[in-house]
Amino acid sequence: MTLAIEAHGLTKRFGKTQALAGVDLEVEQGRVLGVLGPNGAGKTTAVRILATLLRPDGGTARVAGHDVLSDPKGCAA
Repeated sequence: MTLAIEAHGLTKRFGKTQALAGVDLEVEQGRVLGVLGPNGAGKTTAVRILATLLRPDGGTARVAGHDVLSDPKGCAA
């Protein structure tokens, strides 16, 4: 199984607001993923981290095998 997206323990805070609190996600290559939830659930924050537009406060994330923190340009390729 090859993973297209892999995130473990993602956390993100904006001031006193906890936007993400330990998000874990694995998506196999070739799968379609829909992200659903109520307003304020952290959907946009998680996608922005995976797209390298935001840095997480904690945890790890890889997109197509590239680490979003140490290799953000590889995620965009």
